[in-house]
Amino acid sequence: MRLLIDECLDERIRHSFLGHDCQTARYAKLAGIKNAELLAAAESLGFEVLVTVDQSIPHQQRLGGRNIAVLILCAPTNRLRDLQPLVGKALSALDVIRPGEVVRVE
Repeated sequence: MRLLIDECLDERIRHSFLGHDCQTARYAKLAGIKNAELLAAAESLGFEVLVTVDQSIPHQQRLGGRNIAVLILCAPTNRLRDLQPLVGKALSALDVIRPGEVVRVE
């Protein structure tokens, strides 16, 4: 699965998603792009899931009908040490996530 790591996350988290094509927003040349524009750009590049900590996306964006899903990591901070314990659940969520869905991992 093609994953886009939002720029609000520690870029090193990409190494935790073994078995997936995982790129950071900076590497994909999408840094600085926000919200609907980011989702559209990510879709156009073939990303299937946006991995983020931005819990406001589902309230700000209409995801129905999109070809991309959003996986939200809900941790106390966006530091790698706080996100790392969520990776196992995140990998399980990737097995069932579908386009247009939002899945929160706590």
